[in-house]
Amino acid sequence: MHILTGMNLKEIESITDRLHQSKFRARQIHNWIYLKSAKSIDDMTDLSKDFREELKKVAKVSEVKIKVKQESSDGTLKYLLEYPDGECVETVLMRFDNRANLTACVSSQVGCAVNCSFCATAKRGFIRNLNYKEIIEQVLTIQRDTGLKVTNVVFMGQGEPLLNLDNVVRAMEIFNESFQIGQRRLTVSTSGIIPGINRLAELNMQSTLALSLHAPNHDLRKKLMPIEGKYNLNDLKIALKNYVDKTGRRITIEYLLIEDLNDTVECAKQLANYLKDLKCNINLIPYNPVEYNDYKRPSNNSIMKFKCLLEHSGKKVTVRLERGVDIDAACGQLKGKVCKNIKL
Repeated sequence: MHILTGMNLKEIESITDRLHQSKFRARQIHNWIYLKSAKSIDDMTDLSKDFREELKKVAKVSEVKIKVKQESSDGTLKYLLEYPDGECVETVLMRFDNRANLTACVSSQVGCAVNCSFCATAKRGFIRNLNYKEIIEQVLTIQRDTGLKVTNVVFMGQGEPLLNLDNVVRAMEIFNESFQIGQRRLTVSTSGIIPGINRLAELNMQSTLALSLHAPNHDLRKKLMPIEGKYNLNDLKIALKNYVDKTGRRITIEYLLIEDLNDTVECAKQLANYLKDLKCNINLIPYNPVEYNDYKRPSNNSIMKFKCLLEHSGKKVTVRLERGVDIDAACGQLKGKVCKNIKL
């Protein structure tokens, strides 16, 4: 049985050829999958009923199931999706008032090997990579469920995208070519996997690179993110500058603010110094507490003080608008609760 989601036009043409149908029919099916987010072959109403019946004998749209769906008071939707092998990942649709953009936050792996101390997903460890079809299924599931068209995709869900780069790049190509989402509306976040950053620089895609930095010095970053022991800040800076030089693209620096840990005046000064000669914007993220550690969210006054100190260095600094705080918003929280409840 063929799964239509993830197939390119030529692959769909191979099915229509065997069913003695024209390439035009393949184009119709392709459009139903990627532009109209068909839930089933029966939804493809401009195909004849007889052809749909023949197609259903050899193909189906998807095998992914929505295991849990949560809706926040701010309109954010969070899904726990189950793949045929029983593994689950989270994906989120973020909606913002007075903006046309609809952003899907997708996962790239089941679990994660990077083991950041503040992350709920890290508690699962690494299970497996998602293939590119499983990645794009996340966006299509959102679109099928809501009837809305996703305009932006960020690889900021579960997993480290640059440790699954082949599938991530293929998914990005499909988002661009089949979903008609512009490359500049695609963002890949990394904890600092230097070989992956260098490869993205060589590919010279026009997507946005986001770096999860979270600390301005080696010792503190290693405490928060063990990956610092393998790819340290000095080497990381070289890779980032190389990326900017080759692509001309500005990097987004993600910095999680944790009370009395990395939100001090000294940390702000060190961060400004580290980033002073790098073409970047800074996005501050107030910590969203989880049950696995004692980290706390800083006060609003502390957040704004940190922001002002960085702005004095000449960088553009934003504070991320918090979405879905009432629906297990942090990556891995929903999965963790479901696993605990069903004793996986």
